[in-house]
Amino acid sequence: MGHYVEVESGVKVYVEDVGIGQPIVFIHGWPLNSKAFEMQISELALHGFRFIGIDLRGYGKSDKPWAGYDYSTQASDVKAVVDHLGLENIVLAGFSMGGPIAIRYLTKYGEHGVDKLLLMGAAAPLFTQRDDFKIGLRPAEVDDIISQVKKDRPAFLALFANMFFEKKKSDEFLDWFKSLGLEAAAHSTINSAIALRDEDLRDELAGISLPTAIFHGQKDQICRYELGEELEKQIPNSVLVPFKYSGHGINGDEPDRFNEEMIRFLKSSGVKRAE
Repeated sequence: MGHYVEVESGVKVYVEDVGIGQPIVFIHGWPLNSKAFEMQISELALHGFRFIGIDLRGYGKSDKPWAGYDYSTQASDVKAVVDHLGLENIVLAGFSMGGPIAIRYLTKYGEHGVDKLLLMGAAAPLFTQRDDFKIGLRPAEVDDIISQVKKDRPAFLALFANMFFEKKKSDEFLDWFKSLGLEAAAHSTINSAIALRDEDLRDELAGISLPTAIFHGQKDQICRYELGEELEKQIPNSVLVPFKYSGHGINGDEPDRFNEEMIRFLKSSGVKRAE
């Protein structure tokens, strides 16, 4: 079932809603949309969970306004979806850029109504380096990405697809993956990249008390594995689940193990280390 939810006057976002049970609210990464989680939908429904996949503003089937690509506005959009659908006892599941958006949601709205937090290849607490933080891309490298998107977005997405996965994918799979990025607006892609470059969530981690699982590929070329290690250090009730053979796209590189670990975490009463 699909929903269009008005998150502010004149702006609607699309939500894919499949299954019955506890709602798992998926927040996709840059520059994708909720279709990136298609290998998780059936698995969740079969185990009694409800998949809520949001196309963030600017992406997928959602409206593409000029503004609102900062983490706070995107978190506000997620809250509007949660409220409109009357979702309770949710799990926030943020992938890549969706990770910091999920964290900002908790900062803005608190943990009431949220059961757990799942961070997957999260671009947090920072996507770019600072004088006192040396993990991640340099801000100038993100500026170069923005320049490439402006010059030839399809060519950049082809390059990005090759960086995204560690395991070899078929040409057909890569074509599908690139098509997800092309469903976004160019200005949305650029403005979100600016947010990734500039926003800093380091002061927002210690206040998270939810059971938190951190899934991260050890061969990730986009959000380095060290980011996952940093998140585990800073989030009190968290566990880092490493994916030895995965790049950034862990649900595509190790789909069976990803789904197994996901269901294990969702069914657990807290956080449990993978065996």
